[in-house]
Amino acid sequence: MKILVCISHVPDTTSKINFTDNDTQFDTSGVQFVINPNDEFGLTRAMWFQEKQGASVDVVSVGGAEVEPTLRKALAIGADAAIRVDAVPTDGYQVARQLSAVVKDGGYDLIIAGRESIDYNGGMVPGMIAAMTGASFVNTCISLEIDGSKATAIREIDGGKETVTVNLPLVIGGQKGLVEESDLRIPNMRGIMMARKKPLTVVPSTDATTETNSISFTKPVPKGQVTLVDAGDLDRLIDLLHNEAKAI
Repeated sequence: MKILVCISHVPDTTSKINFTDNDTQFDTSGVQFVINPNDEFGLTRAMWFQEKQGASVDVVSVGGAEVEPTLRKALAIGADAAIRVDAVPTDGYQVARQLSAVVKDGGYDLIIAGRESIDYNGGMVPGMIAAMTGASFVNTCISLEIDGSKATAIREIDGGKETVTVNLPLVIGGQKGLVEESDLRIPNMRGIMMARKKPLTVVPSTDATTETNSISFTKPVPKGQVTLVDAGDLDRLIDLLHNEAKAI
């Protein structure tokens, strides 16, 4: 079984976010980038298939040379090879077109992508890849088993869960639950050294139009001042809730 894990290169959630050019461009200065958390859940599940079922695992990302450290981390975790599509990601459609070309060229049985990335939260790419490649699609996937040419998946739905069986090739939009946070792997020194020898192939971009453009960005309104009340001062708490917060 051939598995392709799509990796988004996203800012760490602890990074301070700023914008430039009149709030139209994201300022990457001083920002630490990581593997998108939803993609990392998918990568960890792919490692399970690699170890239990002998699957080969490739990782792919769309971007310039700046994404290569993120791909190297995925290799250090255990992926066999990495692919970087040499294109600047502009919107979900354009990224899906680039990734779909890699899928078609590689003949993959299972394509694992995160349900959404934590930077732009578009949630479009996995479904678009499935549509562009003619593969089956399961979104919000929290469990996945493969038996021959069929997959059994559990996905979250409003108010519950749904179990489905689908034929390969399959695209999933994974999230927390596909594996647990305790299952995530931290690269060890041996993995880091091995990653330096694993192939990282750069492929040219395909022709793809950009369908959407970001006009501007606005940061959330700063949180208001917090008033601390002693645990035993109930009268003070009631006074603040009644007269200041107008909550009671």
